[in-house]
Amino acid sequence: MEGDGVSSLWSNMGKLPLFVFFRDSRNVLKKDELGMEIANIGLPATLALMADPVASLIDTAFIGRMGALELASVGVSVAIFNQVSRITMFPLVSITTSFVAEEEAASKTSTDIEENTGSDYDADQELVPLTGGSDMKIPKPEDKRRHVPSATSALIVGCMLGIIQTLFLIFTAKPLLLYMGVRPDSPMVKIAAQYLMLRSLGAPAILLSLAAQGVFRGLKDTKTPLYAIIIGDSVNIILDPILIFTLCLGVNGAAIAHVVSQYLIFLILVWRLVEDFVLLPPNFKDLQFGRFLKSGFQLLVKVISATSCMTVAASLAARLGPKPMAAFQVCFQIWLATSLLADGLAIAGQAILASAFAKKEYEKTVTVAARVLQIGVVLGLLLSFILVAVSQFASTLFTNDFDVLELMNISFPFVAVTQPINALAFVFDGVNYGASDFAYSASSMIVVAVMSLSCLFVLASSHGYVGIWIALTIFMCLRVFAGLLRVGTGMGPWSFLRS
Repeated sequence: MEGDGVSSLWSNMGKLPLFVFFRDSRNVLKKDELGMEIANIGLPATLALMADPVASLIDTAFIGRMGALELASVGVSVAIFNQVSRITMFPLVSITTSFVAEEEAASKTSTDIEENTGSDYDADQELVPLTGGSDMKIPKPEDKRRHVPSATSALIVGCMLGIIQTLFLIFTAKPLLLYMGVRPDSPMVKIAAQYLMLRSLGAPAILLSLAAQGVFRGLKDTKTPLYAIIIGDSVNIILDPILIFTLCLGVNGAAIAHVVSQYLIFLILVWRLVEDFVLLPPNFKDLQFGRFLKSGFQLLVKVISATSCMTVAASLAARLGPKPMAAFQVCFQIWLATSLLADGLAIAGQAILASAFAKKEYEKTVTVAARVLQIGVVLGLLLSFILVAVSQFASTLFTNDFDVLELMNISFPFVAVTQPINALAFVFDGVNYGASDFAYSASSMIVVAVMSLSCLFVLASSHGYVGIWIALTIFMCLRVFAGLLRVGTGMGPWSFLRS
């Protein structure tokens, strides 16, 4: 009897929503239909996400050869540009991905219904004369390009946000640098301000490119953005040494190379969109700006909350001096670049889940959520091992300054150990976005940010440079807990797990 009671207890516990994360864990790397779908979406998305941080690391390596002052100056500017960009780019691309995936799922459902009813004639189809003098008319040839209203909405919003971001960064460059701890009499001011203003000219192209990427992701096509990004970033890498050293433009050359590459990426993506999609919808109301902006505002709140923690961390590092900032810049770029590998999983999970939720395929949503989270843990552990193995070699690629190298060696254990935590945090974001749970993502991040900022100020004050990294680790742990709480307790769109 006692054995039956224990067995019943374990059986009931296994039905708790929390245990969805352990579902079919033995199949985590299985090459079944779902595994291949995740790989086909996630791997190209991961490579695309990695391309820009890798290009930024190469920029950093070139600039690092110029000296610690230039490296620190660009580090502050890149931190400002990236954090301002994150405020607009993640809401834009995430919402576009979910909305396009939902529209595509609805479109396929409608098409299946029409095929099942045998309806293939459109009474409203426009007729045109067979010849110039004939009274006989035939149906006007159809434009086989698809209508995706969310694509048009995203491009319009992206263009507006990009222009606003450019103007904001140009006119507030020096105040932002002062906020980051760069004093007006610092030798970093002139270099950092010039780099930031030049880099800001690429903001419209970046936002428009991200809007286009969101469209392709929603359609589960992550290969097209990958090809465009590889071409653009290759041009960036080729132009770097030419503009920086051959033409003696210094850090300004690195900024110009980056801007050129971003406009090239945008042109390639728009060219592919125009080939397959009608970007001008038949009705302006189809754009649904209200829904787009509502969800966008919710994610904007989330990103601002998350960005504030990273911006404050960079600011506190800058206040410690050029060498701590230089070390923080390199390690922070590596931290983000490796962590963003998990964002490819998040994108795959979001695209598949958004489609499954739209079709109310709840069994598939559970399977997909469990699989991407399990793969995230495995990926994080693998990244930790790799970073530990290459840490000493990687440090010397960016600088020869002994003091900077010593600080980087202090940072690397944090960068390596937090990889599984970071991976889960990113994947949980994708899972929540796939469920269109934008409101919870925003509210939970506000709480996480308040707690993390408190830790940052306290630990930076008491432990200096090391304290900043401890606080960033706490920040990522809290993000994972927030995601675990939502799905693991079966709240919001996951309430079906409790039935």
